[in-house]
Amino acid sequence: MGSADFPVPRVEPGLRPCSELLDLTRIFEADTNAVLLERAPLAAISTYLSLPDVQRGLGSGLRHKLGADEFLPANALPEAPGRDALLADIAWQAELMRDLLDCESVGLRLEVLRKPMCPRFHVDRVGIRMLCTYRGTGTEYLHGEAADRARLGLAGGASDESSGLIVNADGIARVPLHAITLLKGSAWPGNAAHGAIHRSPAVIEQDMPRVVLALDAIWN
Repeated sequence: MGSADFPVPRVEPGLRPCSELLDLTRIFEADTNAVLLERAPLAAISTYLSLPDVQRGLGSGLRHKLGADEFLPANALPEAPGRDALLADIAWQAELMRDLLDCESVGLRLEVLRKPMCPRFHVDRVGIRMLCTYRGTGTEYLHGEAADRARLGLAGGASDESSGLIVNADGIARVPLHAITLLKGSAWPGNAAHGAIHRSPAVIEQDMPRVVLALDAIWN
């Protein structure tokens, strides 16, 4: 199914929590611009990413393109207990993304962050992006009805909190660790004015580095 088969949004889309994997398909509904599937933190991955040698070995992260039946090479990640668990989870999420979007390949970024990558609320210029925070603090999402979209990108140096963008601070949600989130961007057909508004959280020193997996669909 192609993206052109889906209806154009007519109302301010929102975040939809999912109770099971199949519910992720709600991202294709016109009144939805984000879906969230919570998962229990995977202990082996959490332990692996807390190891100083692993953090040093990862550097600032990595980028890779994965086609059908392709996997991230084991040597792309530092060797230590828990590496196989992370490799398996990345492979599973990449397969999930290909199945959901019916795409040939997936662009993968494993970001290792010691400061916020995107500290201001914004909308991605993509179709649909999958995010999973493995370590640190989860992505912050601003519900559309709690935002003045006219203020996006017009802060003039003011913070999100003082720019007028945030109409209601109670509309800010934080994605839990290891949860799977799909965010619909402005490039999704008919969604130019309705993309999911989100930002990177402040990085807490004791939780550094923050480790985030981002997946984007690629049609060859």
